[in-house]
Amino acid sequence: MSENLLWSPSDVPVQALGLMRLSPSDEDDRDPFALMREALDMGVSLFDTAELYGNEELVGKAIAGRRDEVTLCTKFGVIIGESGDFDDWSVQADPASVHRSCEASLRRLGVDTIDLYYLHHRSDETPIEDTVGAMAELVEAGKVRALGLSNVTVDDVRRAHAVHPIQAVQEQWSLSSRGVEPMLPILAELGITLVAHSPLGHGSLAAGAQNEPLTEALARVARGRSATAAQVALAWVHHQGSRRGQPVVPLPGATRISRLRANIAASRIELSPADLHLLDGATTPP
Repeated sequence: MSENLLWSPSDVPVQALGLMRLSPSDEDDRDPFALMREALDMGVSLFDTAELYGNEELVGKAIAGRRDEVTLCTKFGVIIGESGDFDDWSVQADPASVHRSCEASLRRLGVDTIDLYYLHHRSDETPIEDTVGAMAELVEAGKVRALGLSNVTVDDVRRAHAVHPIQAVQEQWSLSSRGVEPMLPILAELGITLVAHSPLGHGSLAAGAQNEPLTEALARVARGRSATAAQVALAWVHHQGSRRGQPVVPLPGATRISRLRANIAASRIELSPADLHLLDGATTPP
């Protein structure tokens, strides 16, 4: 294993904190500084943001006094068009853009090094070998410690990993979105951690799944575990690593301290084989 990787496949972080919707707030439960301090105090230190989210400066200020406790992740490559509409986006992943984006993120975050730097989305214009080659130059320069990919294909992963070891691939995985599962064997083969974003289905599994059998299954298991349906849905993702022999780090987002605490509690829920069988049966695998 390359010495610049952040963790081994047998020693992955238990859970990460997604910061996509983090923003300034005067509300105590939504205070971003208090939220991140609470996460660190409760043992969650893998923080995930992106240049696209527009909050790198806020994240940098929040971790300034505790930088050595944080494994800091950010992403580059997705650019919103002049309209400002999130449907109007493109990918800039050419080598010059890689270096330019990294310098800008370092400046906004107020750090010397990004621990895990992701390509946010595959590019149809720039070969991934060129993108990852430029990212590897950032590692050599000490500006980045490890590399990640997001929104990519199996072929992208193989080609990228041949250029430089990939630490993590970040893709959506939840009871309501299981499309990443065919990718798991290649990740296991290469020793790459899956970082599972949106493990609550972008909030749909907390509000009540669209799938009635899944809603009923979540409610049934939740009653038996004195938990919420959202916590059970998150616990299901937590169980997938051991079930599949694949390093998995769930990445739930949180803007409230109360939600952060509930998510962390979900990581400690033990689902029985019967629980898992019930939940599996209420969804459609790819």
